[in-house]
Amino acid sequence: MSTEPETTEEAGPGTPDTSGVPAPQDTAEGAPGAAEAEADGGAETDAPETEADGGSGAAATDEGAGSSQLSEAEAELAAQRIERERIERRKAEKDGPIQSGAKLSGKAADLLAAVRAVEGGRKPAGTVFAAPAPEPVPEPGSGPERQTGAGPAADPARPAPAAEPVRSARPAPAPSGPAQETVEAVRRVLAEGGAPETLALQAATALGEGAGPALREDPWQLLRVPGVRPEQADGFARALLGPGCGPDDERRGRAVTVWLLEQAALAGHTALDLPALTAALARQGVPDPDGAVQSALAEGDALVFQDPLDEPAAPAAPQEEDEEAERPVRVLVALERYALAEESLADGLARLVDAPSREAAQSWTAAVAALSGGAAELARAVAGHGLVLHTGGEAARAEPAALLGAARDAGLRAFAVCHTPGGRDRLATLVPGADARAGVGTVAGLLAGAEGPARDADGALELDLLLVLDAPQLDVESAAMLVESLPDGARLVLSGDPTLLWSAGPGRVFADLLAARVCPQLASRLPDPGPVGELVSGIGVGELNQVEAPGKEVVIVPVRDAGEAVHRTVQLVADSVPRAFGVPADQVVVITPGHGGAAGTRALNAALKERLNPGPGRFGGFDPGDRIVHSPAPGRTVPGTVVKADAQGLHLSCAGAPVVVPRERVEGEVRHGWALTAHQAVGGRWPAAVVVLPGDAVKALSRPWVYTAFGRGERHLSVVHGVEQALPRAVAEVPAKPRTTRLGTLLRPQAPAA
Repeated sequence: MSTEPETTEEAGPGTPDTSGVPAPQDTAEGAPGAAEAEADGGAETDAPETEADGGSGAAATDEGAGSSQLSEAEAELAAQRIERERIERRKAEKDGPIQSGAKLSGKAADLLAAVRAVEGGRKPAGTVFAAPAPEPVPEPGSGPERQTGAGPAADPARPAPAAEPVRSARPAPAPSGPAQETVEAVRRVLAEGGAPETLALQAATALGEGAGPALREDPWQLLRVPGVRPEQADGFARALLGPGCGPDDERRGRAVTVWLLEQAALAGHTALDLPALTAALARQGVPDPDGAVQSALAEGDALVFQDPLDEPAAPAAPQEEDEEAERPVRVLVALERYALAEESLADGLARLVDAPSREAAQSWTAAVAALSGGAAELARAVAGHGLVLHTGGEAARAEPAALLGAARDAGLRAFAVCHTPGGRDRLATLVPGADARAGVGTVAGLLAGAEGPARDADGALELDLLLVLDAPQLDVESAAMLVESLPDGARLVLSGDPTLLWSAGPGRVFADLLAARVCPQLASRLPDPGPVGELVSGIGVGELNQVEAPGKEVVIVPVRDAGEAVHRTVQLVADSVPRAFGVPADQVVVITPGHGGAAGTRALNAALKERLNPGPGRFGGFDPGDRIVHSPAPGRTVPGTVVKADAQGLHLSCAGAPVVVPRERVEGEVRHGWALTAHQAVGGRWPAAVVVLPGDAVKALSRPWVYTAFGRGERHLSVVHGVEQALPRAVAEVPAKPRTTRLGTLLRPQAPAA
């Protein structure tokens, strides 16, 4: 590890984040951070990245409502909507309410009774989360639901699959948005209350038919629009209702309860402890937090669960009824969509664990025989089990890649997916065989129907084996949709590096599965090579070691302040790295902890654009040749470049594919992309990386953040270092902050079977 000699020229001041009170768009971008403040911690320190990764969408207007063709994002949202409807139907078919844990008494019993009233039909279930996406969502596509137990049997004599192009997306109907009269009615109410009329389309989409009267009757429903905060909704309510409204309004308490749960979801939680939720409500000025929660439960806006607390194992002794009531439990409140997703995921995983197909035994024997080392060990585990977990760094991807090639050569229907298009392309280079590209895709592409195999008559993917790489980036809803798409008897391999940052969306699926121990777990013994790999491996175990870097593979650049950090970063990207390593500037990624601040992505991208591609920014601040990141859906970030702009919108080239972003969606979906956050960069790799650590980044640093950021460079890593001892302290002492989820509890009954 060396210190690169630099000029002593004084750096100019960086560009500060001059935003004052955030507009709804800016608020959405930082919403996860609000969850950490309002919903009692629990969120990752760099949580503000999560919503920004997917674009807030708050700036969208109603001009895009008439689009005649589905985009990739809209197709993905359609698939998510179909899956949620399927989960809701499954839940409705159950005989009784969701149960977990032992009996409750007092306040907790009242809360549980409220949700049982909703589940039993004595109160109507709310539809507040039926349309969470900011863009119009298409009607569900055709295709019947898959029934449990109806999976096709594998043919042991099946020939090897022929090389064929990846299946393209099916034609889809035009997106259905709210009626124009509904949007206009909402616009009138917004104008009357002094709110931005540009929120009309989003509010109409969130509230559905009759949105105008509903918003007038309950102005706090404006909180359903991404980015709107309680103080903004309070001002809107006062303008509409006059002095008669106040903090004790039942409508306000219910809406703020749902808003806090949404903010917690943006920060990664699928549920909140009841005491944490009521404390956050009190901080928001709700005079009766318990009553607000109970009102939300009674209206079906949320669900309540009682989970037994983890206790040391002890012999189970018979208990009387009175003693049973004393058993310690944890009361959790969750939004329905995430509660049902976790339940569906747990059910689907149990199905895979319990019933792996024994049909194509000869094919699996052939696949195992064709492999050696860690790949053969992985193949043997997969041959005998329906669910297998595989852990390791970047080099370990070679093992599932080898398994994919051997399985396809043995005649098995196998497919692998990654988190990003870049990860997909890197995996394709590792898979043996001429048709390797046909066997790999992305999670989003598979769920949207744009990549991967077709589905059978029951709606299940025609697969014997699905390998999911970058598994730590799976949020609970995507994981549930993947698992529910697999036929009975199929195998699932979840592979990834557990030290990386968790998913941008709610849940910690991979970590919960590792902790539950419901299936075989294999740890790769393949180390990441070179000085960068050695440095990152040490960080993974909490040690920031000084590594030998004879070729300056790792360079530390000390800085005094944020302004100097911006100056040094531009110098490294534009001059030093290209000159010393032959890496072009467009193949160097800059990673910094957040979007705001004097050395955040906004300031760095502005400085890098001025140096590398200066221009007037004719189209929303963009010019042809600009490096960008496109976020078509929350949690997804695809690097690309600007090609041109015209009446259709902003034309991009992303992962080799042309993309057109309508002008009304540019602000919410497209950012400059020379500098990224770690959450935006996870899943990607570049020849060289420059990690910027300004002095104000101390609170954002953690071991997973440093591990993720430092591991994005393949050949070279420069660290613009302005945090002094905070860096080694973060690596040694600051693990990932916990997320509140229920998947581990739901998986617990499966543990003995493992």
